[in-house]
Amino acid sequence: MNPASLALLAFAMSTDAFAASIGKGASLVRTRLPEALRIGLIFGVIESITPVIGWAIGMAAVQFVAEWDHWIAFILLGGLGGHMVWEGLKPAGERCRGSSTRPSFWALAATAVATSIDAMAVGVTLAFADVNIIAAATAIGIATTLMVTLGILLGRVIGNVIGKRAEIAGGVVLIAIGCAVLYDHLVLQAG
Repeated sequence: MNPASLALLAFAMSTDAFAASIGKGASLVRTRLPEALRIGLIFGVIESITPVIGWAIGMAAVQFVAEWDHWIAFILLGGLGGHMVWEGLKPAGERCRGSSTRPSFWALAATAVATSIDAMAVGVTLAFADVNIIAAATAIGIATTLMVTLGILLGRVIGNVIGKRAEIAGGVVLIAIGCAVLYDHLVLQAG
């Protein structure tokens, strides 16, 4: 996977966490950089672990599905991207404002796991694409840490509108990566 594709993948994997962090930031009062960075690190670490788990699962299965791996990657990435676009198009719910309590580690970890399930599925597809999983997981973790920290800080200002658009953009990027994998296999490798 070239550096540009890796950067796009990392961006796409961090957009749902970014959207969630904007909503969380909108509900917190007087959030400062250390708290935003704490939340960003929790999300980033979890988001970097889940693709490795998915990759391990994919590596165990790759010998059985090698002939169809490009279709599996296309369907998984397209489905995840489509789901992200669908979620991004849903109307925003009521926002709770004014929560001044510091979110607990466990509440943040649960949210981070929920937003990183797609990264686990992408990890499965990375096993089929013979990608350096350490580089991919590191890029995803760093991008998520930065995006969540920024999302928390911006949450009070920009609210849910930008978060939904970020989720839509991430979904479109995942669909594009899935199409690129399929195109690469069917057109470039066949010719």
